[in-house]
Amino acid sequence: MDSMIIRSFACSLILLVQTWLTATASCQEQPKGESTETAETAKTETGRIVKRTYDFKQAEKEMEYTLYVPKSYDGTKDYPLIVALHGLNSNPRQILSYPGFADHAERQGYILVAPMGYNSRGWYGSRGKGGGRGSDPENLGELSEQDVMNVLELIRKEFKIDDNRIFLLGHSMGGGGALHLAIKHPDIWAAIAPIAPAVPRNVGDLSQAKHIPAIIVQGDKDGLVAGTRRWVEKMKELEMEHQYIEVKGGGHVLVAFQHFDEIFEFFAAHAKDKREAVKDGDSKN
Repeated sequence: MDSMIIRSFACSLILLVQTWLTATASCQEQPKGESTETAETAKTETGRIVKRTYDFKQAEKEMEYTLYVPKSYDGTKDYPLIVALHGLNSNPRQILSYPGFADHAERQGYILVAPMGYNSRGWYGSRGKGGGRGSDPENLGELSEQDVMNVLELIRKEFKIDDNRIFLLGHSMGGGGALHLAIKHPDIWAAIAPIAPAVPRNVGDLSQAKHIPAIIVQGDKDGLVAGTRRWVEKMKELEMEHQYIEVKGGGHVLVAFQHFDEIFEFFAAHAKDKREAVKDGDSKN
């Protein structure tokens, strides 16, 4: 296990405690108990974070994911979607419970969904197709990535989703996953938001996603900051549209909760159709 993974693991343990202590600030609508539904039988519940499951056929396993649908949703218009990827040893409910996340989605009319990524250490494919240990499948990374894409497909089928406004956000391991999935599936995402990312190893692959706007949040006291700076420098080299927020004195945890204003503002300004309109305007000048 390399030093970056060890640091990420330690930070995630801190994150588990910190989120448990603070998450209630954004969960006023949450029920005392947690309901579990399958995607096939679930009714649309709005204004609350709901755990769901689906049949992950490739893994022969019932897989969980977590969903938030704003109260304004009535199926009559297309809604923006944020796919949120949790960190190492975390889970889907935890990331949707980050203080302020669901509140912003409610006010601005976003659907949120958080896949498991097969298990709490799948890395969403950003560490390769393997990565399993102990009882994990040998193709853990491959299954972790496929789980995200399966959940995205389920949500696009069930809800009216605006294809121009599908965004990808991730924290820590999930931030690395966001970069990886932007590179692997560059035609899907309108913009991405890696937060304190445990970045993939091959920064050269970023050229495949250079058209995707990115907002990156990183604490300068986080052990992962050097890797993030390297990827941001690559974004500059590629002339990739991006906004980099490096938080002075910031660590690995609190930065994940403190910049939803900027992230939602960035997403609102970077729908695909807006991006294409700007590009068309530039080409005519």
